[in-house]
Amino acid sequence: MSSSESPVSPEVQHDLRIVLRGCDELLVESEFAKKLQKSRDTNTPLRIKLGLDPTAPDIHLGHTVVLNKMRQLQDLGHKVIFLIGNFTSMIGDPSGRNATRPPLTKEQVEENAKTYYEQASMVLDPERTEIRYNADWCEQLGASGIIQLASRYTVARMMERDDFTKRFKGGVPIAVHEFLYPLLQGYDSVVLKSDLELGGTDQKFNLLVGRELQKEYGQEPQCVLTMPLLVGLDGVDKMSKSKNNYIGITEAPDSMFGKLMSISDTLMWSYYELLSFLSLEEIAGLKKQTEEGRNPRDIKVMLAQEIITRFHSAKAAQEALANFEARFRDGAIPDDMPEIQLPGAPLGIVKVLRESGLSSSGSEAQRNIEQGGVRVDGQRVEDKSLQLDAGTYVVQVGKRKFARITVN
Repeated sequence: MSSSESPVSPEVQHDLRIVLRGCDELLVESEFAKKLQKSRDTNTPLRIKLGLDPTAPDIHLGHTVVLNKMRQLQDLGHKVIFLIGNFTSMIGDPSGRNATRPPLTKEQVEENAKTYYEQASMVLDPERTEIRYNADWCEQLGASGIIQLASRYTVARMMERDDFTKRFKGGVPIAVHEFLYPLLQGYDSVVLKSDLELGGTDQKFNLLVGRELQKEYGQEPQCVLTMPLLVGLDGVDKMSKSKNNYIGITEAPDSMFGKLMSISDTLMWSYYELLSFLSLEEIAGLKKQTEEGRNPRDIKVMLAQEIITRFHSAKAAQEALANFEARFRDGAIPDDMPEIQLPGAPLGIVKVLRESGLSSSGSEAQRNIEQGGVRVDGQRVEDKSLQLDAGTYVVQVGKRKFARITVN
């Protein structure tokens, strides 16, 4: 903050450092510092908004990147509003998409929403969380209300959105209802009188629409905080259930442990920065240890245990480690292994072994399975007709052959 702007107290500077840790962008930082100072001066909590559309029934670690930041703001004394987009889900968020997404039915949304708040409460403090559903006000708008809302934003501004621009230039259809999504998400901020809205980097446009609509409705505009998108297990795309490269926060400890151990040593540091509660100094210390020769696998084990302890228990984390080590006792997992991409999901295990080179032929692959020498994510394969869906797996043949295989 420049010297020409109003100074903020040391307490606010401390709070701002917490808010900024790991974030991609805070717009506008000087405005938010003033909001924090006013909040302290008046003993009035800020209203912090996060909206999630229940497009799938479960929350994964990618969602918790933003939820963790919400919890930090909650612990600083601010009011957290967890907004379930049960109305906007039926439109479908076009963010980052190159085609119109089929909208969900009301029944699908209601089914998915059942578990959302319960799972979010594994990160947020439920006693200090306000839960809202945007169908409560969006359904009341009616046709005339939607028209009035649409009159407050121009097509030119809407076409500034990167994915819309690319689709328009590429001749890819854009349905009119897709323009309604950012408008209604922005209207949520008006209704909730939000001071700060959080989201992933792919939500930046939508969050800024909320800021502009608040000005249109005579409100002080919200600030916008974007968090990086957590890359999924494949090391390529953002974590997503549709990509099957995710770790659900309610998955069994053994499954979580195996998946976390399957990520590459390079990707591990991104997971530490976005998911771990260790300080940045502690993470830098761990990175230095690996540079000086410590096995990255040890550091990955620490991360897996931290995550499993958070969502299960310390005992479950210890048991998951013991089970993982027992599964691989006959052959230690190498620090480096070939990373192979195989198209055509789902793929039969025999074809996976043959095309990855882990087995020289289909018949050898079948013999390897019959002899009990094939493991996928540590689990022995006994069924020669096993199909691997899209996702990333550590595949082992015998004691020496390993590959991290992404089926897509």
